[in-house]
Amino acid sequence: MLYEYDATAEKCPLPLVKMRVILKKMQQGDNFLLKISDTSSIKDIPNYLSKQGYHFSKQNISGDIVHLLISSHL
Repeated sequence: MLYEYDATAEKCPLPLVKMRVILKKMQQGDNFLLKISDTSSIKDIPNYLSKQGYHFSKQNISGDIVHLLISSHL
C-alpha cells in the first residue's frame, strides 16, 4: 500500500507527529510519500527516520518542497 501525506502547509512538529501515526499503520512492503516544506521538518524528519531504521529517499522538488519516500522496515 502507498500512504501519502502532504504536509507542505504545516509547521513542525505537526508533520512529525502525523508521520509517526502513519508509520505505525504501515506493514512490510508498504511505502509512504511525505511532502514537507518547513525547514525544521526537512531537518528533523530524516534524522528521526534514520535513527528508527527506516529506509527512505529524499528528493528536492521546486522551491522549498521536499518529498520523502519511506519504506517499511522489519
